[in-house]
Amino acid sequence: MSLVEELMADLEDDDEDLEIPEVKNEDEMETEDVKPSKLELEQIPKAHSIFDVAQLHKSEEVEQIMSKIEKFAKRVRKPHELLGPVEADPEYLLIVDANNLAARIDNELGIIHKFARDVYTKRFPELESLVIQPLEYLMTAKELGNQLENVKNSDTIAQYLTQATIMVVSVTASTTQGKNLTKEELDIVTSSCEIAIDLAEKKARIFEYVESRMSFIAPNLSAIIGSNYAAKLMGAAGGLTKLSKMPANNISLLGKEASSQSNIQTD
Repeated sequence: MSLVEELMADLEDDDEDLEIPEVKNEDEMETEDVKPSKLELEQIPKAHSIFDVAQLHKSEEVEQIMSKIEKFAKRVRKPHELLGPVEADPEYLLIVDANNLAARIDNELGIIHKFARDVYTKRFPELESLVIQPLEYLMTAKELGNQLENVKNSDTIAQYLTQATIMVVSVTASTTQGKNLTKEELDIVTSSCEIAIDLAEKKARIFEYVESRMSFIAPNLSAIIGSNYAAKLMGAAGGLTKLSKMPANNISLLGKEASSQSNIQTD
């Protein structure tokens, strides 16, 4: 046998020993459960609840400031009691913190309003263009729920919406193409309204306290424009010292900012 013939014979023997794996159809292939890694699970977005959004509600910081307000509010103070720079007075520091908190409450009320509106718009999409104020929108949504026909017969709604607005809401509700909400969705709207009312009440209490102390902290300013506006201007400026050093032509800008802080009010 020649060398070429021997090589050909060896190749034929190798082909006989080679096992070709069987190719299975997709239906015959076994499927294994592949669990996502911890990193993949962390990257999956989680649904937020209203209690995740409302960071100030029941927060320790808010409770501490409100507790201090109640404590100081019981004291009667007069301007001659103020010794040294006003910035060193503990009550002045509380007033500044309280004003800052009121501004943060405004911001959170806007966030809560948007969160609940995104849910309730499924039931009554036109309501957000009819009731602009966030707190009024939330209270109206809570009161109506899925029963939009009750808008004209609700004594609660009549306490904060004008008769003209109620009529427009009623007519629009009769033609809306919205769909009923589930119990879970209605609970979100209800909880949002309750939290918003609680925060709005805290904000009203803060303004009440700050206004009562303006004749002590800034008697001259309060005598000129009143304690109400004096408190809002000082809060918008970030304190009495900053307000006193501010150029006169910037006061009008503070007025716009202060007025925006009073958009959400309770009745």
